[in-house]
Amino acid sequence: MEAAATASVLPSSVAAFRPSNSVGRSALLRPSGPKFLPLGPLATQSHSPIKHQLSNSPGRLGIGRRRCLVVRAASSSPPDSAGPSGPIAPLQLESPIGQFLSQMMISHPHLVPTAVEQQLEQLQTDRDAEQNKDEASASGTDLVLYRRIAEVKANERKKALEEILYALVVQKFMDANVSLVPSIAPAGSDPSGRVDAWPSQDDKLQRLHSPEAYEMIQNHLSLILGNRLDDLTSLAQISKLKVGQVYAASVMYGYFLKRVDQRFQLEKTMKILPGSLGGEDSDIQKAVGEDKKPGGVDDSLNAAASHPEVSSWSGGMGSGAFGNIVKPSRLRTYVMSVDSETLQRYATIRSREAVSIIEKHTEALFGRPDIVITPQGTVDSSNDEHIKISFGGLKRLVLEAVTFGSFLWDVESYVDSRYHFVTN
Repeated sequence: MEAAATASVLPSSVAAFRPSNSVGRSALLRPSGPKFLPLGPLATQSHSPIKHQLSNSPGRLGIGRRRCLVVRAASSSPPDSAGPSGPIAPLQLESPIGQFLSQMMISHPHLVPTAVEQQLEQLQTDRDAEQNKDEASASGTDLVLYRRIAEVKANERKKALEEILYALVVQKFMDANVSLVPSIAPAGSDPSGRVDAWPSQDDKLQRLHSPEAYEMIQNHLSLILGNRLDDLTSLAQISKLKVGQVYAASVMYGYFLKRVDQRFQLEKTMKILPGSLGGEDSDIQKAVGEDKKPGGVDDSLNAAASHPEVSSWSGGMGSGAFGNIVKPSRLRTYVMSVDSETLQRYATIRSREAVSIIEKHTEALFGRPDIVITPQGTVDSSNDEHIKISFGGLKRLVLEAVTFGSFLWDVESYVDSRYHFVTN
């Protein structure tokens, strides 16, 4: 399973740090206007405007008056949050809807589901109205202008939809009392210069996954960290770009894992799991042993181990070592029973909005990479920043990324059931 997921996501993870042809700005997160409020505690103001908006403006929820979006952070903030003045997520939300939801998560988190429902209803109303407009009477310049206005409105709805999805993912972390890792910058307060001052929260993150899925996550961690998984206090000087690529790949891995685990749990409940998966551990061991044949999972894992983002962390492990790292797992064996076409489909992000969220969140967390495309078409990352981080910090990042992808699958499915945007 690691083979299918890792092979699918590692090449795609570069998109999260898509380089430009020069050291210029990335195409992602270009500001289109003044700076917007971050997804975090802001300045103070009375809560009453929010309550008034909820009761009197069910469609827009008060997005017309930006000055009403500034509220006092609730005193019952999660104990593991970044603090009274720290953001609760690295990505800043820019649309009026996104800014409003960011404030709701701080001041009235229990009202976020209702606010999202109303926003999705309004987006659906706006889209239906746009589709029902009659273009027959327009012609020439008027038709071009009409289409341009429609395009601008569609882009605004897409941006609002992305930020609704992102806010829901962040809300799920808040509900689990898990704080997201803040934007990574060189540490000035730590004498060692390490950047991972955040709490590990490994136990909390583990409880957010099924036992079968967490076995797969442990194998994923072993594949990435290698023998460093038992030496989490050691520090490493690692390329920030490289860490960002693995983070984005792990988000997509978590998305895939949640998708296939849902199918596995359903079939297990209905008692229709294939063959040996319904038996004892000995059957699992036997099924996993079949993966050692040529062209099986172990060959693919060895190929993945040669990836530079993995091999540089694995302590120089030989190609055969990964066969011992990957442990038997019912879910892994189940994935091996799925046909390749279905497996490829499950490893694919379904919507452009979800892909955009992964890119923007990763860039907000690690910054824009300072890399250049050479005339020969290769990537020159000689100016890439290096950070000092412990292997425990790397484990925390990977666990968060996998959980982020799992949550992204959940909220994408939830939102699509109310505002269809996922293409078949």
